[in-house]
Amino acid sequence: MTTLDASTVPHVTATQMREVDRVMVEDLQIRLLQMMEHAGRHLAHLARVRLLNGDVQGRRVVVLCGTGGNGGGGLVAARRLHAWGASVTVVTTRPAADYAGVPAHQLGILRRLEIPVLHEGESSETTLSEAALLLDALIGYSLDGAPRGAAARLIERANAHAAPVLSLDVPSGLEATSGTVHAPTVRAAATLTLALPKTGLRVTQARPVVGELYLADIGVPPSVYASPALDFTVGALFSKDDLLRLDNEPSMPR
Repeated sequence: MTTLDASTVPHVTATQMREVDRVMVEDLQIRLLQMMEHAGRHLAHLARVRLLNGDVQGRRVVVLCGTGGNGGGGLVAARRLHAWGASVTVVTTRPAADYAGVPAHQLGILRRLEIPVLHEGESSETTLSEAALLLDALIGYSLDGAPRGAAARLIERANAHAAPVLSLDVPSGLEATSGTVHAPTVRAAATLTLALPKTGLRVTQARPVVGELYLADIGVPPSVYASPALDFTVGALFSKDDLLRLDNEPSMPR
């Protein structure tokens, strides 16, 4: 896996990332489903090679998922890990009926595969107790204020668990732009951020909850970043690998 100096990679705010997503979907007609599949595949791969010693066969993984795009990426990762032989359980913040759009589509696939899916109110402490790894796909870059309700309870349970946590895009509870660490915020062993790292990930106060930082290619052409609303230059970051380690981050704590 290629390692890059994090200071040489452009960072984006939540507002800028929303514009990237808009250009991808509305202007280029690249579907959210396509980007979500990339995100989930990379998340599952990183879980396998970095946190599960290269083999997921028989390993218990619990995936914590919200109802938005971040949760949808977690659902894709759950499917991938299940196909590779892991024992996967998904815990969602809301009942299945509350999911819509592409995340609902991904959830439906898991149900047809008979992968166990529980919402937070149905799960218990034993759901997480034997997990070798937790995947955090609760809240993405759109967080506005401290997590509440089911998401907050699942964050607290994840932080109380001994297994490492791998977060998707940003640790849930961390403000993607400012790096504000809310109460509660997932304390991740590693974070896989998407397309470009978010500005909040490089803030000093955020680093203890971010852990090791990785960057995944979800198919955004460099020309998107040069659009008038963004107007900055991004080179061919993924010319050698579609999953990068960003250095100058703390070592994995466990």
